[in-house]
Amino acid sequence: MEARMKNPAAIIPAAMKPIMELMKAAQSQGLPPELLELVHLRVSQINGCSPCVDSGLKSLRKLGESDERIGLVSAWREAPYYTDAERAALELAEASTRLADRADAVSDEVWDNAADHFDEKQLASILLMTAVTNLFNRLNAPVRQIAGSW
Repeated sequence: MEARMKNPAAIIPAAMKPIMELMKAAQSQGLPPELLELVHLRVSQINGCSPCVDSGLKSLRKLGESDERIGLVSAWREAPYYTDAERAALELAEASTRLADRADAVSDEVWDNAADHFDEKQLASILLMTAVTNLFNRLNAPVRQIAGSW
C-alpha cells in the first residue's frame, strides 16, 4: 500500500494546531490517559484506520498496558480485563462513532451508564477524544495513510 498524499492536516499546518489543542483539551480533565487511549484505539478499530490503531497500540504499550487489555479491546464486552467505568467509556465511544447504525445513536441507557461513572467534564473529554479520533480516521482513510508513517 502506498499513501496518496500526506495527511491533510500535515499539508495545511494551520489545521494541525487546533486539532492538537482539541486533543490536549480532551486529555485535561483528569481521566486516566490509559482510558482515553483505549477509546482512541477502539474508535480507530471500528473505522479501520491502521495508522491510528498503530499509534494507539504504541501509546498503550508506553503507558504500561498489558497485551491482554490492548489486544482484546475490540472484544471488551466479553473480556474480563476492563473496569465498569472503562466499559461505559468504550460503549459511549462506540455509539458516538457509529451514529448511522441506529435512529437513537446514543441511547439513554448508554448515556446514563457513562454518566454513572463520569462527571460532565469527563464525559466531554471522552466525547472530544472520540471526535478527534474520528477526525483523524477520516483524514487518514481517504489518503491511505500508512501505519507507522507519522
